[in-house]
Amino acid sequence: MDLFDRILELSRYGYFCGQIMAILMLETVGEENPGLVKAMGGLNGGVGFSGGCCGCLTAGVCVLSYFTGKGENTGMDHPQHKSALGELTAWFEEEMLSDYGGTDCRDITRGNPARRVEVCPGIIAATYEKCMEILTERGLLD
Repeated sequence: MDLFDRILELSRYGYFCGQIMAILMLETVGEENPGLVKAMGGLNGGVGFSGGCCGCLTAGVCVLSYFTGKGENTGMDHPQHKSALGELTAWFEEEMLSDYGGTDCRDITRGNPARRVEVCPGIIAATYEKCMEILTERGLLD
């Protein structure tokens, strides 16, 4: 099954952007973490379905942080943590501003939640692919 079809399948199960990004990442690394999937649901629909910052961007930085962020009391962020987050953010802003006029969910959907079906699967796929590209280029993912 290709990425787009998997996203559509997860959407049919009732998952939205933040959760789908988490599931895709967990599948990529061969892990399961229902708690993480639940927590990422808070990013759906523009942070708690508020229409704010797109859940693909917020979930994308969480996906990158899963690989690059500090995880133990004595640990440290990966040296490329901030640059990875910055690269994704800059890419996302450029893409969404160009295509939709903004990075908020309400900009992308034009205030019509029904447009999620039309536009969000492609945005999820593109954002996930960009995350994987960023991690691969930095040698953090095979």
